[in-house]
Amino acid sequence: MAGANATGGTNADGGSLSAGGSPATGGSSTTGGSSAIGGSSATGGSSATGGSSTTGGSSATGGSSTTGGSSATGGLSATGGSSATGGSSTTGGSAGVAGDGTGAAGTGATSVGRKFPTQACLDKASALLSMMTGDEKIAQLHQIERANVTAAEITQYGTGSVYSQGGSAPSTNNPSSWADMIDDFRKASFASRLKIPIIYGLDVVHGVGPVSGATVFPHNVGLGATRDAALVEEVASAVADEAAGVGADFPFAPVVAVARDERWGRTYEAFGETTELASQMGLAYTNGFQKRSGGFTVLANAKHFLGDGGTANGVNAGNTAGDETALRALHLTPYQAVVNAGVGSIMASYSSWQGTRMHANGPMLNGVLKGDLGFAGFIGSDYNGCYQNGVTVASCLNAGVDMIMTFGQTASAFLSSVQALVPSTVPQSRIDDAARRILVVKCEMGLLDSQRLVDRSLTSQVGSDAHRAIARRAVAASVVVLKNDGGVLPLSKSVPGVALGGKTAENIGNQCGGWTISWQGKTGAVTMGTTVRQALEAVLTPEHVNYALDGSATGNGSTVGIAVIGETPYSEGCGDIPSPQGGTSCANRPTTLSVDSADIAVVQTMKTAGLKTVAILVTGRPLIIDQLLPIADAIVVAWLPGTEASGITDVLFGDVHPSGKLPHSWPRDMSQIPINQGDANYDPLFAYGFGLTY
Repeated sequence: MAGANATGGTNADGGSLSAGGSPATGGSSTTGGSSAIGGSSATGGSSATGGSSTTGGSSATGGSSTTGGSSATGGLSATGGSSATGGSSTTGGSAGVAGDGTGAAGTGATSVGRKFPTQACLDKASALLSMMTGDEKIAQLHQIERANVTAAEITQYGTGSVYSQGGSAPSTNNPSSWADMIDDFRKASFASRLKIPIIYGLDVVHGVGPVSGATVFPHNVGLGATRDAALVEEVASAVADEAAGVGADFPFAPVVAVARDERWGRTYEAFGETTELASQMGLAYTNGFQKRSGGFTVLANAKHFLGDGGTANGVNAGNTAGDETALRALHLTPYQAVVNAGVGSIMASYSSWQGTRMHANGPMLNGVLKGDLGFAGFIGSDYNGCYQNGVTVASCLNAGVDMIMTFGQTASAFLSSVQALVPSTVPQSRIDDAARRILVVKCEMGLLDSQRLVDRSLTSQVGSDAHRAIARRAVAASVVVLKNDGGVLPLSKSVPGVALGGKTAENIGNQCGGWTISWQGKTGAVTMGTTVRQALEAVLTPEHVNYALDGSATGNGSTVGIAVIGETPYSEGCGDIPSPQGGTSCANRPTTLSVDSADIAVVQTMKTAGLKTVAILVTGRPLIIDQLLPIADAIVVAWLPGTEASGITDVLFGDVHPSGKLPHSWPRDMSQIPINQGDANYDPLFAYGFGLTY
């Protein structure tokens, strides 16, 4: 998801419910109307205990054609399973006839540990759909930015979802303030006519990064280096608890892209360069979020469908070439894995395939994802994804997007815009199918059974010692040792002194990278955690750690120099190499992946002083290290470790044996990029899977 644009940004409080404040009371509220949700009504209205069930609603019988050429099909059947848009389905039984939204499939894709969706939730969603007006159905399709909506409007329109874009936070940024704000939005939804709860979206890319004080875990590139699916599932479970603790029950994660070009600024959001690694770790992360069986309260959102990691030259939101066979073989398998596990939502990609934007690609969304893969959850758009790059709301809906994320648009404006499309451009059956899918997922989350507020026992666990301990283990498991000449590592805890330097030796913002507090991230003391300097001092005591930014504190008994160097924070777009030059957020970004000259100078200063030199690379992707190799005795890749740098020192001092393996082939120079395992004439500096131990 994109963050605020460079020319405006987000007013943290403008037009939104302030942290901890009471809901607005100016909007319309229910005054005894019947509720479709079980349990007591927040306003005293009686709860409906049944209601007539539809049998799947009216199906499209040919419908109007999408702009991509496919008919409005792929509907979710009330008897289970999504229909294909023609041809045989590879999962879940035989496909429906093209143009027939009823489908003949069973309950969707074969699940691992859970049946998704359950027949009970299909029935409940259909019953609720039969009670809804056309406007209420459209409102469920809207995911609105928190600054663009009031509590009264949520009550009035019955909005489906609220979200925070990058950097959009309550005025006091802490876990309790987030929980208070989101609870007020939830209470507003409970007061709507049918009392259907909202779900709250947030960029939980590596922990609940937007929330100050949350545990920030290693970015996915580091988790891919662990090769430990059980650990990744444990990380995701902890992240889910922290997300639930602030009320963000719809985190936009995991990224299951197969990242094929290190110039892509989102390389660190992916687990690695191979289909197998993305599938294994994406499945583990999904299971951690949604649990393996039974009910779940935090919704996984696999992204970005499809081919976002394979764009030409690594350009974010660019075009992925190749025929469909190649696209499926390389990029589709991770989605099959998470669909089989019962993932509830998937985000469409900004990118194109063969020139057609994925947000408007009916054959891919309706045909492949909902049809061939049997995906029975809902597809969400990316940030304003239905309003840019030539894509329209109509083309999004007809292609199969179910929930539309907007920015700068009110609930009223969205409703009016979609009303104008139905039924002439978008069939009513498509609106019904999209709303039903969203309701099914909300049912599976337990939201249609009670008016649930944030569990404050989980709020107290945000940033807890227990979660930070998990993050520390993940950091240690992710560290990859590229070079260890003369057995410099592990270091002795009785070393007389260590010279410490480099721009990230004492910089929690650089450690965490993008998607931390703000969209692009920021260098400096942006959140709470342990820096490399603090971690070293905890092992050696402060008097044995001689710190200078430029590495010049080489006296006072120092025998080893540690330089913590690498990249500074960035996110999508600005992280591309070369970066776009428009806007202030992308200013002064590097044009190559070479370790910069100031970083090299730090290591050289230590080397010239006669010290053994250890270079720690804090980076979201492989860097060009030709100038570093001759002067560093040891090179350690820590990726973007997050808030718990003690995991790095655990490896440096041998408390944990290094076990990390490269999730990307490491290029010799820029001319080798893109380079991936299996390429013809494959000759990287370090091969995919490389990693020393001791």
